[in-house]
Amino acid sequence: MKRTWTGLAIAVPTILVWGVTFVDTKALLLAGFSALEILVVRFAMAYAVLWAMCPRRLRGVPARDEAVFALAGLSGATVYQFAENLAIHWTNASNVSIIVSACPMLTALATQALLGEKVLTWRFAAGFAIAMAGVAMVSLDGVESFGFRPAGDLCALGASASWAVYSVLVTRINAKGYPPLAAIRRVFFWALAAMALPVAYGLLRPDAAAAVSCGIDLGAAVNAARFSSVSNWLHLGFLGILASAACFAAWNAACERLGTVRATVGIYMIPAVTVLFAWLLLGERLTAVGAAGALLTLLGVVLSGRR
Repeated sequence: MKRTWTGLAIAVPTILVWGVTFVDTKALLLAGFSALEILVVRFAMAYAVLWAMCPRRLRGVPARDEAVFALAGLSGATVYQFAENLAIHWTNASNVSIIVSACPMLTALATQALLGEKVLTWRFAAGFAIAMAGVAMVSLDGVESFGFRPAGDLCALGASASWAVYSVLVTRINAKGYPPLAAIRRVFFWALAAMALPVAYGLLRPDAAAAVSCGIDLGAAVNAARFSSVSNWLHLGFLGILASAACFAAWNAACERLGTVRATVGIYMIPAVTVLFAWLLLGERLTAVGAAGALLTLLGVVLSGRR
């Protein structure tokens, strides 16, 4: 019981932070950063912070474990975050919120298929249905036009599936007993290594449309304007230091204490958290439909998370 409460104490603040990252990413996209630039700066900053916090090298890692670290970096950081950034750029935020919230079900399917854990019960399925209904109410409240945008929606679905793979790999990493900060730093190392190819492509900037999503702008004047903005640094610092370095390490610890599937159920709450913070910090309208959707989502979380 103590481990459960400790896991919840770690997971809840992490979910709160991740609920705000959509706002920061959107602000940086509007400030002229591409989705790829946000990704690279965010994880380079996180990697540097983790080195400062834990300068000890991770030695004696077998090749099989190194492959797990590499796949975790590719799926949980490079693919997931880049796909989510592209989705936010190419489709409605409501679409992204709903599709990415399918992570817990995909994680449960992957965990049962790859690790043999029996997690798909009628209670979990009922909680999933209730939570997704709540997510839809929160995400679509006040949206005047809703429609499928194939490119962005597929990116959001790819992000959700990629996080499910990462969740399974986190379970295997936790089982090895590696020091948490050193382990997540190794994951981020491979994530940055995987970004080398898209960065090389981004430097070519084949056309203006691709530059918006995948471009890397080395122009002195452009970067002087972007990186002299205190607001941009605050957004990047939030994404890199808090949402990546701190929260990824915290999430691994929460998964180790709660179980990967139980912890991932908390992702249902991210849209509700986003709406709540938009109301508290930005003064956006909180409607009865949105509040009811948040409560319904919370009910689904409780039902799915019960053993």
